[in-house]
Amino acid sequence: MERTAPLKNAWQFVKRQNHNWKVTVARTSLEKLGYQMIFPYLSIYIVALGATKTQLGLVNSIAMAAAGLLGPLTGTLIDRIGPKKIYLIGIGLLMSSYLLYALAPGWVYCLLAMSIYWIGNSSAGHSCATICGNCLQSGDRAKGMMLCETFAAGLLGIVSPMIAALIIAELGGVSVANLKPLFYIAFSMTVLSFILVLTRLEDIKWSSKHHASGHPLRDSLQILRGNRAARKWLMIGALNKLPFGLILPFTQVFAQEVKGADGYILGAMVTATALTSILFGIPSGMLADKFGRKKVLYFVIPLFWAANLILVWAPSPAFLLIAGMLLGFYYIMSPITGAIEMEVVPAEQMGRWIGMNHFVKSVFGAAMALLGGVIWDRLGPQYVFYLYIGIDVLLRIPLLISMPETLANKAKQAES
Repeated sequence: MERTAPLKNAWQFVKRQNHNWKVTVARTSLEKLGYQMIFPYLSIYIVALGATKTQLGLVNSIAMAAAGLLGPLTGTLIDRIGPKKIYLIGIGLLMSSYLLYALAPGWVYCLLAMSIYWIGNSSAGHSCATICGNCLQSGDRAKGMMLCETFAAGLLGIVSPMIAALIIAELGGVSVANLKPLFYIAFSMTVLSFILVLTRLEDIKWSSKHHASGHPLRDSLQILRGNRAARKWLMIGALNKLPFGLILPFTQVFAQEVKGADGYILGAMVTATALTSILFGIPSGMLADKFGRKKVLYFVIPLFWAANLILVWAPSPAFLLIAGMLLGFYYIMSPITGAIEMEVVPAEQMGRWIGMNHFVKSVFGAAMALLGGVIWDRLGPQYVFYLYIGIDVLLRIPLLISMPETLANKAKQAES
């Protein structure tokens, strides 16, 4: 009986949650099932099509910037018309992106595909985050987000890379031609997620007596006015997202080119990352909901630093599996920092607030992605990972220490 208690508690937790949150969990799971198949090989695919590391950084940079520029507008639209329509547009763009990747004859086409992907992922993720933030109570928020992450990035994240590795091995190894079928599979999964949201998600919005003006910049400034925690979080949030521009695009390329990892090792690294989410995701979320978000982050963040150091110092491909497992702590950090982000402003401002954060994160991440590619080609690949750790130690940690604990603040707001 004791062994089944955690599963029973998780099931009871899911049962009492809002229907729309459950739909977003299912949608995210389908999307991850497809994306995690291509993720270990995406940067390798772009490089194999002829891109240098600087050009790889440029692809990520332009794509993230394009998505970020639309963030405030997307947020304003979500607050005005609700998240469902924006959700469907975003998923449709993801479908287009995967098809374009599959058909790309050269790396320049991947620039367009990745731009479409980032815009689609930002729009769909923006809608998903708004629903998640407004449908989960403060005391359930980190646990609920972690449960979603554990199932989507954890359980499915283990299955997807293994399937991809088997497909690639059966086709004859890592090559452009052998990677293309993975994009068609991701496209199929995304079509299913589109149908799910279209038919099952309610068309809702959160109203307020202070309506959005329809001007993204003015709406954003209105949210920041008088909210010191929100202004500070914009900087912290940008640093939280830094791995998407500076680390994750280069991890698999580094493992293959510098450390000699083959297709199985690359897939196993992603599987090890997913295993971390399964083992530590939900317990971390429960601790964050009970003792506070920041306390858990102070423990988890250094583990991600260790992942980068082991990746650089690994004496053999086998050590890359340890690095892969520790990289999984980034996906534990993300829901916890996401919970803080959603507790800084009231529900009726959530769409615009998340849009503003997407803009700042994407523009900063775009600049760092381009810088990462230049550093790789001019100074050496290891300095990309050292740069990230230095920025985290010198900037993010001091800012996070100065940030108030939002779990306590949200509880006080709920009581009043």
